Amino acid sequence: MSRQSAPAPSPPETRREVVTETLHGVDVDDPYRWLEADDDAVREWTAEQNAHVDAALDDGLRDRLRPRFADLVEVADYGPITVREGRYFATVREPGADHARLVVRDAPDGEDRVLVDPNAWPANRDDDRPPRSMAWYVPSHDGDRVAVGVTEGGDENYDVRVLSVPDPSDSGVESPEAEGYGPGVEEVAVLPERGRVNAGSLAWTADGDGFAYVATGGAADGAQMDKEIRRFRLADGPDEESVLLEHDDQHVWPRVTVDPDSGLLAVAFSEMVGGTEWYVHVDGDLRPVLTDTDAETSVQFHDGTAFVSTDHGAPRRRLLACSVDRFREGDLSFAECREVIPGGEGILQSVVPTPERLLVHRQRDAHSRLSVHDRDGTHLRDVSLPSYCSVTWVSGNRDAPEAFFGLTGFDRPSAVRELDLADEPAGEGDAVDEDGDAPALSSTEIDSVDLPVPDDLVVEQRFVDSTGGAEVPVFVCYREDVAVDGARPTMLYGYGGFRNSITPSFGRFRLPFLADGGAFAAVCARGGYEYGEPWHEAGMLEDKQHTFDDFVAAGEALCESGLTDADHLAVAGGSNGGLSVGAVVTQRPDLWAAAQCAVPLLDMLRFHRFLLGESWTTEYGHPEDPVAFEYLRAYSPYHNVDPDATHPPVYFTTAASDTRVHPSHARKMTARLQNEAEGGPFLLRTKSETGHGVGKPASMIVDEQTDSWAFLYEQLGVEIGDDDHGVDGGATAADD
Repeated sequence: MSRQSAPAPSPPETRREVVTETLHGVDVDDPYRWLEADDDAVREWTAEQNAHVDAALDDGLRDRLRPRFADLVEVADYGPITVREGRYFATVREPGADHARLVVRDAPDGEDRVLVDPNAWPANRDDDRPPRSMAWYVPSHDGDRVAVGVTEGGDENYDVRVLSVPDPSDSGVESPEAEGYGPGVEEVAVLPERGRVNAGSLAWTADGDGFAYVATGGAADGAQMDKEIRRFRLADGPDEESVLLEHDDQHVWPRVTVDPDSGLLAVAFSEMVGGTEWYVHVDGDLRPVLTDTDAETSVQFHDGTAFVSTDHGAPRRRLLACSVDRFREGDLSFAECREVIPGGEGILQSVVPTPERLLVHRQRDAHSRLSVHDRDGTHLRDVSLPSYCSVTWVSGNRDAPEAFFGLTGFDRPSAVRELDLADEPAGEGDAVDEDGDAPALSSTEIDSVDLPVPDDLVVEQRFVDSTGGAEVPVFVCYREDVAVDGARPTMLYGYGGFRNSITPSFGRFRLPFLADGGAFAAVCARGGYEYGEPWHEAGMLEDKQHTFDDFVAAGEALCESGLTDADHLAVAGGSNGGLSVGAVVTQRPDLWAAAQCAVPLLDMLRFHRFLLGESWTTEYGHPEDPVAFEYLRAYSPYHNVDPDATHPPVYFTTAASDTRVHPSHARKMTARLQNEAEGGPFLLRTKSETGHGVGKPASMIVDEQTDSWAFLYEQLGVEIGDDDHGVDGGATAADD
């Protein structure tokens, strides 16, 4: 099955030290448990595996591919726009920069004023220090300050830095202590080592004098699951924080939000894959609001109204509303709320309220629809969108009828677009179209990624039959006019879990693969949210096998269609998607010519013992439960390597500083395949100074893309064509 031109070098030796546990009456052998440690022996083994990757990959291929990927990072990237009191915040990564800068504008398309430039931080100019990155930001409601999350080495444990936002007339001069900050920007406060705090768990008070946020312990001391809701006031400083609540339920994560008009602090407790309970913080206590429910629910406040998006009574979600005063009173039932947007065929993704309008984002068959409504829910107009596209984010101006959204697709580089929600049809003759509907509202492009897309790129959505009668969507894209001698080299990507939907996305680093005749496919496997909570539940717990069945059904359908065959089909995924890859490689090794498996879960009998693993037992089941143990053992990739089967080549990647999925999963699986399985080669690349995927500098991304695509090119037999395909280069197996 492998297309290697020469035999791969032998992998490093890995010692076997069998540990046998009796779990629920079953003896389970674990010969590579010593690779779970963080000691010199493991570090030495990891270094040998990295050297093995360098020896196994084709240097000629890497040399030819690297310039194409290097060119592709020399293009600007634009993040979401956040509006606060006439200030427009955004992140922009300039061509050639490793990290995005945080900027503020005085108009959506105005001149950038730099607030934070991580590229100028001393740590990022010193090769001997771990890189630092800015992972998120949250402006205050008045736009005068912004909190940013800073991590070192991409480990997702953040310092919180509070910065002032200067007026355009300010002309402060940077000092050596302020390297990396724009003119006039002052560091107001630093809250070091606040754990996994992020943009969704920090909310400014209405008066901007501080914020509430969720802090956790660190990964190094095993305290990531310990959580506190804290109140920080700028006047008091970081040593005078008050603790509003301590929370030690490992399966529940708090979130906070504040009504900028009344100052009401609302707290949500959400199971990672279960229901959400809402409380309000009044007079020093938490008052229950929506608590007697298994529904997944989110809340946002605007102009005296609490908008409640929920799957209660609507598996694909609906929008309800009540007054903020009624929400504050507590003991609210869904029945008391008025229905604004009913449930429908599409999944209600998000709603942006403005003074007189609502912008509603739905996904139907895993691609996006946008529509404009009155605040009572009356449909006014649809927004013009291309076919098979994804709206990646939406935001709005609380004080004006303007909204923004990100748009992408397999054939469409990412763009930031603006909508005037007050826009009406031009005249009486244009008020309705031939079907009696108002014409679609057009958007204006603000920022866009400048990458060429081949004119002959075909994008299709197919539906394949899987187990249990499921019809599973599969997106396919390829260049129609590129001649391929035989089956087309094809990559199948998927995820299938935690309510994450696979939708159309532009992958810049896959462009060379498409240019050279490859095809890219993405499967919307069960476990995601493409069809709401029933689709998610059909791929979790005892039904997790459905996820893997959908991957296999998609792979078989791609072969049966004549697009590709088992000698030219690769499978790829990361994190939970890495579990899917590991499962289908061990269950159907004959179907794949190669596999990419990034930051994966693979030992499903011990995943709960490391980092955030315990919180995932609501999705997978708990290995200490005898019923869950049986179905977990049945598919756990690490425990289902068949020594008599020929396995495809597999390229594993992990990170030494991953604080979500422990790198031992990839280590142990690599060791078992290298020592006990036929086929391969089985390669493991471990990166240092990065984590699960946060904050990678552009130079590291180029290295990763070069290695992973060189592996696939060699295993799938892809011929590198001329560099004048109309494409300068292309996302990872998944995305960029």
